[in-house]
Amino acid sequence: MIRFDSISKKFRGRPAVADVSFEVARGEIFGLLGHNGAGKSTTFGIALGHVHADSGRVTVNGHDVSTARPLALARVGAIFETPAFYDYLSGWRNLRFFVSLGGEVSRQRMEEVVRLVRLEERIHDPVRAYSHGMRQRLALAQALLPDPELILLDEPTEGLDPAGIHEMRELILKLRAEHGMTVILSSHILHEVEQLCDRVAILHRGTLAYCGRWQDAGPGGTRWKIETREIEKCAAVLKELQLEVLPDGTFVLPGTLDSATVLSALVAAGVRVGEFRRLVRTLEDFYLERTGG
Repeated sequence: MIRFDSISKKFRGRPAVADVSFEVARGEIFGLLGHNGAGKSTTFGIALGHVHADSGRVTVNGHDVSTARPLALARVGAIFETPAFYDYLSGWRNLRFFVSLGGEVSRQRMEEVVRLVRLEERIHDPVRAYSHGMRQRLALAQALLPDPELILLDEPTEGLDPAGIHEMRELILKLRAEHGMTVILSSHILHEVEQLCDRVAILHRGTLAYCGRWQDAGPGGTRWKIETREIEKCAAVLKELQLEVLPDGTFVLPGTLDSATVLSALVAAGVRVGEFRRLVRTLEDFYLERTGG
């Protein structure tokens, strides 16, 4: 659906992104992650034609954004940076204003989008009366007006309360499930990304630190933790099984050995085990591993 080929951009001599390449398949929900200043906004800006890359290119449906922008972005919507609206106008009149700037959209399409983002009961109220979550949904409505195949969402849940975050998550999933939309989103809320995204790209200091399914990367086995006051004795038992236990009681169990065998060996050796459990690695754990915290 969209391909980033070796894009690089410097601002005042400092690299914002350097030789970044990845692609997003049609129908994916894809996460773009990174610390503040890692290059996420620059990457989004280049994809939308707001920023001109020093080298490399972005193509959408095979069309180059820099040389054929109208074709490339004809079916692309975005929430990029902080959405701005006229507070004294209603949500509906704001949408009508943005439609007048970008091309013809039917009233029927506008009504469909308003229903999709669940603003039909408040769309004729002035935007100054909207909550932050309602403003985010109005921004999403604006991005959906051209009936996009691809939508880019820059921090769509920023500043939302738990209910608003849940609602936005359900909307994003609905866009893919019912409308076949491809979604690229950036977020600092890694738990949300973990629930939403098929794959992720991690930017670190302007370079691509990882791209793919984060669940498939890492040590070849599962991580376990032992709670015991006899850590040295425990380490000796695990060493006989060709396992290495860290001082905090964690170790990696390869697929060739099962946990029952390890626990039986510990008990047979007289190690008093307070707790023996499998650790589930989260996206946050993986992200910190790849970026050094």
